[in-house]
Amino acid sequence: MGQGDESERIVINVGGTRHQTYRSTLRTLPGTRLAWLAEPDAHSHFDYDPRADEFFFDRHPGVFAHILNYYRTGKLHCPADVCGPLYEEELAFWGIDETDVEPCCWMTYRQHRDAEEALDSFGGAPLDNSADDADAEGPGDSGDGEDELEMTKRLALSDSPDGRPGGFWRRWQPRIWALFEDPYSSRYARYVAFASLFFILVSITTFCLETHERFNPIVNKTEIENVRNGTQVRYYREAETEAFLTYIEGVCVVWFTFEFLMRVVFCPNKVEFIKNSLNIIDFVAILPFYLEVGLSGLSSKAAKDVLGFLRVVRFVRILRIFKLTRHFVGLRVLGHTLRASTNEFLLLIIFLALGVLIFATMIYYAERIGAQPNDPSASEHTHFKNIPIGFWWAVVTMTTLGYGDMYPQTWSGMLVGALCALAGVLTIAMPVPVIVNNFGMYYSLAMAKQKLPKKKKKHIPRPPQLGSPNYCKSVVNSPHHSTQSDTCPLAQEEILEINRAAGVRDLGYPPPRGAVVFRGVIPTSAPRSSSHSPFFLLAATHVDGHRVGVSLWESEGEAGARRVNVAPREL
Repeated sequence: MGQGDESERIVINVGGTRHQTYRSTLRTLPGTRLAWLAEPDAHSHFDYDPRADEFFFDRHPGVFAHILNYYRTGKLHCPADVCGPLYEEELAFWGIDETDVEPCCWMTYRQHRDAEEALDSFGGAPLDNSADDADAEGPGDSGDGEDELEMTKRLALSDSPDGRPGGFWRRWQPRIWALFEDPYSSRYARYVAFASLFFILVSITTFCLETHERFNPIVNKTEIENVRNGTQVRYYREAETEAFLTYIEGVCVVWFTFEFLMRVVFCPNKVEFIKNSLNIIDFVAILPFYLEVGLSGLSSKAAKDVLGFLRVVRFVRILRIFKLTRHFVGLRVLGHTLRASTNEFLLLIIFLALGVLIFATMIYYAERIGAQPNDPSASEHTHFKNIPIGFWWAVVTMTTLGYGDMYPQTWSGMLVGALCALAGVLTIAMPVPVIVNNFGMYYSLAMAKQKLPKKKKKHIPRPPQLGSPNYCKSVVNSPHHSTQSDTCPLAQEEILEINRAAGVRDLGYPPPRGAVVFRGVIPTSAPRSSSHSPFFLLAATHVDGHRVGVSLWESEGEAGARRVNVAPREL
């Protein structure tokens, strides 16, 4: 059987687009859905139309064209105008492995997965536009209720099986958790977020001011020590922080403690809460203050040593700045960028380490040889006493900082310094664009998710069924409503066919131009033989300006219909 034989051809209708190929072409990829069409019994397993002699599939016709070309050419390409998940779903339907995608299109195909992974990384972050919705709606509007319902479903909290509302914990636990965890969940959550942001800034400001000498005056102190023969008075001077700064820090710690305890109590998953790095920072930043207050009244040497250590570890309070990531999208994007660019940072460190090692060695010998080639102590007359000291110079030079504390003094050393600076520029310039691209991708995705409208389950209501009291079918889309209704011969035939199907006699004349034909029960005070008799309304829209004459035709089964006159109605 030749390939040009008529029986060898097969027609595939995909989404209304007809594709024609040979059965031998479909057999090139056995085990796929299209290869099954080439089998003799395919007509009984698929949607086959014998009149059109075609198989029908309700799938994407544009993607199918590329899939069919894969059978013809053996190369699977990914269209650039099709979303990745759609293309992936189509490949799965037709039974084609995604690994068959050509290398030139693999990055295009993988792009949607990178975007999905990036969006999933923002899944726990409050990036939706519920904050904007909260501005438009009041506290008692349905917007907050929908957010609470969505939060309840997300936390797997629901009412009792019998439909009655759950207890206090089930109703209030997700609300209070969202109040302190998700600043964008409601208007009151934003108020709590603003308060937390205020105390964070005040705490950091207080921490910085405590190190200034203006707020650490030197005071004279007296300490009485017990000795073997009695007591001994010891006088000493010590820097003491102003009391008002301590009080301010105490107020901030009280707020942070309250916030931390509320989040611990109402957290739906205690294990995940403990693993969160921001929660660990909260606890570590709060604990030293209470230990310092508790040990301040003790005079033992061990207590003083602990107090000295706690004063040193006060720097952990500065870690509270990372709590700002809950409130600013840009900081969260930066964190995701750093995690996503780990390989690029490692590559940058390796490049710098190689350059530092090479140029530190070169500058050591270049300065030594350039000054006095035959003098064993020549290195003592330069800034580069040894190679490890040259590491610092190489790092400063490759990063283009140039502090000036160490510099070459010979022509050979200057040549090495110039090469080191050029190598540093090239080394840093290579991985940085990748990191910048990652930041741009995450930022654009974060902005897109922030502006993404909330999905609302709104569907077109199902029309009333034939025979129901509310059923009323309009044929306004019929041909006689088009601008070419005068020349369209199907207009009158369509109306007459509708009337005949409903048991209405041929009236002998067409409806007025511009009339609207309805079929069904029309509520009216006009006399009629049965309370459930279907009426057929014929409304002429050109009578008496804004007043419309209405004629009702009551169906009488096989006998036809009788006319019921109704007074004109105001529109």
